[in-house]
Parts: sequence; structure tokens; C-alpha cells
Amino acid sequence: MRDKTESMTSVSAADGAHAQKRTSSFDVSAFIARNLQLLPVPGLQDIQLYTAHSGSRLSRLGGTDPDAPAPYWAYGWGGGAVLARHIAENPHLVRDRRVLDLGTGSGLVAIIAARAGATSVVAADIDENAIAAARLNAAANGVELDLLRADLLDGPPPSVDMVLAGDLFYDEALAKRALAFLETCRAAGIDVLIGDPYRAPLPKERLHCISEFSVPDFGLGGDGSEARAGVFSLATVPDL
Repeated sequence: MRDKTESMTSVSAADGAHAQKRTSSFDVSAFIARNLQLLPVPGLQDIQLYTAHSGSRLSRLGGTDPDAPAPYWAYGWGGGAVLARHIAENPHLVRDRRVLDLGTGSGLVAIIAARAGATSVVAADIDENAIAAARLNAAANGVELDLLRADLLDGPPPSVDMVLAGDLFYDEALAKRALAFLETCRAAGIDVLIGDPYRAPLPKERLHCISEFSVPDFGLGGDGSEARAGVFSLATVPDL
């Protein structure tokens, strides 16, 4: 199984230098629209996302920068897929509520939340290319998102009613930070839902599984293979 490598690192002014290593005039949105295919999402056929294929030339997005983040947003991951399915089938969970999609990637979960009637949806990611992709995907699906490029994990609880977190538990260090932030959110009265295909760092002892789906997961090899993935709520939050 090919998991993501750690990508939720702090945002700083130095991050802008990555784009400069490509060329100052490089238009990420135009590149995505030109080189990726707008395809239906398996299990959510009324949703379309710009998706990578064999001719996408995604390596060009990193230019000569060896530290450029991998384009995870261009592929389907099990955690986001299972959250999206669960919300699509239970729209009351987000209807008339303020929602944060943490680590939004392609924006799939945020788009589903907006479609389900959320009052507002913040789609946050540290990758500027993910933000560009989420903006295009939102437009393609007729919804508006509040896009935010930032690392929120060391900050205070956001001003929302619900946090949705898909595919944040693939790395031990990131999993520890993500759990601490989500527990802080829960202690502040914010509902939290986590989507994950049972990756090893997932803190299952701290979670309660409320739903399961079999969904495609790029981590299994990118050939459309499906994984069992769960939607989890946090168990009783310890004193913080």
C-alpha cells in the first residue's frame, strides 16, 4: 500500500518560493484544466473532479523543486471518498451548519457538504495546487467554497459547527497532531467526523465507527481497487 508522505507542514513566506522555481508566470489552474480530465467520482456520479491520468504530466507542477508537495489532490483517496458518501446519504449532518473540510485536497468532501446545504464551507489545505484544484472542482460542480491555504493543526478551534477530516492519519507524526487538534475542536463543542481506510496510524481506540463503505483508494495502487473505509466520531474527549 502506498500511503501519502507527511505533508501538513507549517505555511510560511518561504512556501511562495516553490512557485517561483517553476516560473513566475506558471498558471496552475490553467494547467489543471488543460491536462487533467473532468471525470465522475465513483459512487457519486453527479460529482465530477479534475482527475489525473497517464498523460497528465503532473511532475511539471513541482518544477525543479525537490520539496514540492506531491499532487495527492489529483487522485481518489479512501478517507475522503467514505466521508463524501456518508454525507451524501445523510445530508442533515451538515445542513444549515458551518463546516470546515480539513486537508481538503480535491475539495470533494467540501463540495458534498455544500451540496448538502451547509451554510458555509471552509476548504483548507497547505498545498497551493490543491487550493487551485478545489476552486476548479467547486466551479465545475456549481458550489462556492471558502478556500484557505493554511496549516490549522497548531491553532485554536475554528469558528465552525463541524470539522470533516479525511485521510489525515497516514503518518504517525501527522496523526498525533491531527488527533490533538480534533480533540481540541471536540472539547470546544464542534462536531468531528473522520474518514479513513483503517491505515496503521489511525487511533482506533479513540474513535467510534459510525459507518463503513467499500470505496476506491489510490493508496492500493491506483487501479481502482477498493478498500474498506470507515467514518468515525471521536470517543469521549479527555480533559485537555
